Amino acid sequence: MENQVFGFYMPTVNLMGMGAAKEIGERMKSYGKKKALIVTDAGLHKFGVADQIASYVEEAGLSVAIFPGAEPNPTDKNVEEGLAAYQAENCDCIISLGGGSSHDCAKGVGLVAANGGRIHDYEGVDRSALPMVTLFAVNTTSGTASEMTRFCIITDTSRSVKMAIVDKHVTPTVSINDPLLTVKKPAGLTAATGMDALTHAVEAYVSTSATPVTDACALQAIRLVSRNLRVAVANGENLQARENMSYAQFLAGMAFNNASLGYVHAIAHQFGGIYNLPHGVCNAILLPHVERFNLISRADRFADIAEAMGENIDGLSMREAAERALDAIVMLARDVGIPSGFAELGAKEEDIELLAVNAMKDACALTNPRKATLEDVKEIIRAAF
Repeated sequence: MENQVFGFYMPTVNLMGMGAAKEIGERMKSYGKKKALIVTDAGLHKFGVADQIASYVEEAGLSVAIFPGAEPNPTDKNVEEGLAAYQAENCDCIISLGGGSSHDCAKGVGLVAANGGRIHDYEGVDRSALPMVTLFAVNTTSGTASEMTRFCIITDTSRSVKMAIVDKHVTPTVSINDPLLTVKKPAGLTAATGMDALTHAVEAYVSTSATPVTDACALQAIRLVSRNLRVAVANGENLQARENMSYAQFLAGMAFNNASLGYVHAIAHQFGGIYNLPHGVCNAILLPHVERFNLISRADRFADIAEAMGENIDGLSMREAAERALDAIVMLARDVGIPSGFAELGAKEEDIELLAVNAMKDACALTNPRKATLEDVKEIIRAAF
C-alpha cells in the first residue's frame, strides 16, 4: 500500500429504509428530470412492481416509460434494445428496478446513450469519456449491490463471455434500498443473492487493494450476512432480517466497489457467460474453493473472517482459525440450499480449459491475493464440479 492513492466511489445519494422507494418521483424532480425509462425484468413488470414505481413518478407530476427487457444475465442485445426504447421515448433519465441484472442493463443503456458507440467499447477499466445519463437505482434484492457500484457486467453474445465494465461513470446518481421490495423474493433467490453479498465482502477483505475503510465495510457485511441470511431464507417476511440483509449487501458493495474482487468473480463470470447460470449461485459454489487456494496468502485475514462469522477461535493457531472461516462458509451455503457443485447445474468438464483461460483475462482477477497460473485456476474449477 506504500506510495499508492486509493479512491472511494459510491453514489452521491443513498436512500435506505422501509418505504424509501416512494421518494423516487421527488428525487427525479430535484434533479430537474422530466421523463424516466424504467429498466426492469419481465417478472417485476408482470407482478406490477414496475407499475408501482411508475405511479410514484407520476404522482410527482413526471412521466415514465417501461422497458422490461433485462434478462437474468443481461446481454449486449438487451442494452441495444433498451437504448432504442430510451431514445424513442425521449427520456432524460433512467430508473433501474430489480437486482443486478436490471441495474447492469440500465448502466449499459445509460453509458452508451451518453458516450455513443456500442457497449463492447467500454469493456475494461474507465474506458468512457462522459458520465452516463442520470440513473436512479431502485433495488429489489440483497446481493449484487449493483445499485451503488461502478461495476457493470454485460454478456457479449457473440463470444459467450461476460464483459466486466469497471467505470466511475456507471456509478448511479441515487441508490434506493427499500427492504419492503425484497419481502416476496423466493427462498432460492434470497439464498443466492445473500451468498453473493458474502462473496463480495470476503473477496474485498482479502483483496490486494483493501484499505481500512473497505475493511470496516467488509467485516460488518460478513457479520450481518452470517446472522441474518438463514433467517431471511427460512422466513422471507421477517422484516428485521430483510432490512439487515439490505444493509449487508450495501456494505459489501461499498467494500468491493473500492477494493475490487478476486478469482471467485473472475471464474463465476465465465460460468454465467457460457451456461447462463445464476451469478450468486456460481459465486457461492466457488467461494470456499478459491479461498482455500488463497488461504496461505492472508491467513490472518481469514481468521478475522471466521470471527466475524461467529466462530470461536480462542486458543487456535492462525492457520486453524483461518480454516474455521472456510468451514463456516461451507456450512452457511449448505444451510441455505446452495448446490454442491457445477456438475448438477449442467456444466461440462470439457469446458474447464475455456473457463480457465477466460477467467485469467477477467479484470476481477487483478486484485486476488494469491497469483494463480492457468493450471491453478483449472484445479479450482475442477474442485468446484
